Amino acid sequence: MSTATPFVIAAPPQAAIAVAGESGAFPVRRIWCVGRNYLEHIREMGNDTREPPFFFAKHADMVVADGATIPYPPQTKDFHHEVELVVALKSGGRDIAAADALDHVYGYAVGIDLTRRDLQGAAKNKGRPWEIGKSFERSAPCGALQPATRIGHPSKGKIWLAVNGVEKQKGDLTELIWSVPEIIAKLSEQVTLEAGDIILTGTPAGVGALNPGDKVECGVDGVGTLTVTIGAPE
Repeated sequence: MSTATPFVIAAPPQAAIAVAGESGAFPVRRIWCVGRNYLEHIREMGNDTREPPFFFAKHADMVVADGATIPYPPQTKDFHHEVELVVALKSGGRDIAAADALDHVYGYAVGIDLTRRDLQGAAKNKGRPWEIGKSFERSAPCGALQPATRIGHPSKGKIWLAVNGVEKQKGDLTELIWSVPEIIAKLSEQVTLEAGDIILTGTPAGVGALNPGDKVECGVDGVGTLTVTIGAPE
């Protein structure tokens, strides 16, 4: 459909992520997430460490910015944090070779994969898709992007998350089972990646529950930090 074609209702706003030091923002097309990409997190969730990571999606409009207050979501009593390195793509394609993958990266940020763990677990137990436990309003907080032209392509450095000043998650990018180039290559075998896609690359051990009033701070060395507050239910 031509972009000149009028819509019958108002078009939704374009989801976007701030870029550090820039007035312009990064438009988000799709959000892809990697499951089971840190060994200790696989173990704490009781999964088979021999299985490769897999991919699931969140909707682009789930993105919220640094400093946001996120209302405690409905229909859950087990709302979890998962800090992740975010990769933002400036171009894409199908069957991208790992050796060429970083050429498609615009930059990096810190993100949180917020999860309604009880809803996810119930869906898993029934063999149903568990999107409802992962993709819901404001479930993808993301800090400002740092362009790769400025910071390079981080492959090591501490990744951490604290709740009310107490560190809960800690790992290092060297512990990623699949590296960023490998993630991009593998995902591009399954879908066509394009500019505006972002990828959350997995979380280290220490995931846990959040409650109204909690202040969540997280970061990745050399990339940046992200702070959000959990508010009362809407």
